[in-house]
Amino acid sequence: MEAKVVKQDKDMVLIELKGDSIGFANLLREELWNHKETEEAASMKDHPYMAEPKLYLKTKGEKPKKVLLDAAKSLKTKVMEIKKEFDMETKK
Repeated sequence: MEAKVVKQDKDMVLIELKGDSIGFANLLREELWNHKETEEAASMKDHPYMAEPKLYLKTKGEKPKKVLLDAAKSLKTKVMEIKKEFDMETKK
């Protein structure tokens, strides 16, 4: 996956997630809403077959890149916890 910045401001960023699905963009959007610095978060896809998914983030004064990286780290931790539980359950 490649993240391409389409538009950026001091408290806003719009990125295109090349080579990934809208599902990942939706997952990241949901995680962004768990962060108090997030003012707005949205995922979108202009065309179901031809366009790359995009992620929009507006923050409350915090740098959007920092909020996005924090959300990605938090999401990674949650996924690793789920994987660990799954591995434990499948060993029974």
